[in-house]
Amino acid sequence: MPCAGVMTAYIKEDNVLSLSTPAADAATSGVPHMTGSQTVTSDQLLAAVLKSLDDDKAEDIVQINLRGKSEMGDYMVIASGRSTRQVIAIAEKLSERLKQDFSVFSKIEGKDSGDWVLIDTGDIIVHVFRPEVREFYQIEKMWQPGSAAAN
Repeated sequence: MPCAGVMTAYIKEDNVLSLSTPAADAATSGVPHMTGSQTVTSDQLLAAVLKSLDDDKAEDIVQINLRGKSEMGDYMVIASGRSTRQVIAIAEKLSERLKQDFSVFSKIEGKDSGDWVLIDTGDIIVHVFRPEVREFYQIEKMWQPGSAAAN
């Protein structure tokens, strides 16, 4: 028989994995979401993401408008770092800046390997790759206008 603490952990995990979060709701509705005491639009968040990537010397930055193509977010941003260490640093600094400036808490995947790091802000999905890994997966080609996969 599971103890009460275990059941609480399951409930918390279910809430975390749910798509019904303020950021996800804002991404699907186009309505700005509240973070702390301020309202942040996906366009403001995109500008902050692009500035952070530029400040950290990310290369080959591509932004893709996902509105009308996918409900997972409003924008996808793809960038490269020159090394595993730089990819990890770019992701960590971006997440920290968004948390500090906008109270946006991002989910980060792939930071341990540093080959491909995904930062999910709710409205913006950011992929930071090592150049070789980016060339192998070519995910921007799936989402670029005019490609067979994007239609």
